[in-house]
Amino acid sequence: MQLSNSEEQLMQILWKQEKALMKDLIEAYPEPKPAITTVATLLKRMQDKKFVDYTQQGRSREYFPLVRKKDYFSKHVNGLIKNFFNDSSSQFASFFTKETNLSKTELEELRKIIDQEIKSK
Repeated sequence: MQLSNSEEQLMQILWKQEKALMKDLIEAYPEPKPAITTVATLLKRMQDKKFVDYTQQGRSREYFPLVRKKDYFSKHVNGLIKNFFNDSSSQFASFFTKETNLSKTELEELRKIIDQEIKSK
């Protein structure tokens, strides 16, 4: 299940705050701030998709994520590799390293990460 762009933006806020009341969520948005009804609708849709839930705090609801950011984006990247790079990690790596204009230092850091991963397997 995937989030829309506006749901993903709200999810980013929730991942950062870990738990938040409606006013905290709206406060975290850049200007122009969305209407409470807009955020409430997004939260309801995200709850239906099992991305968020809440606990009742008196008359307010405290929202929290049910999905970890790492898990969501891992699934996203794997889907990207499957759909756009014929399920080929090397095609994705080639595209990523050539098209993102990484510096020599950044490429060397990537190599270290890959070498460490190879050692651990």
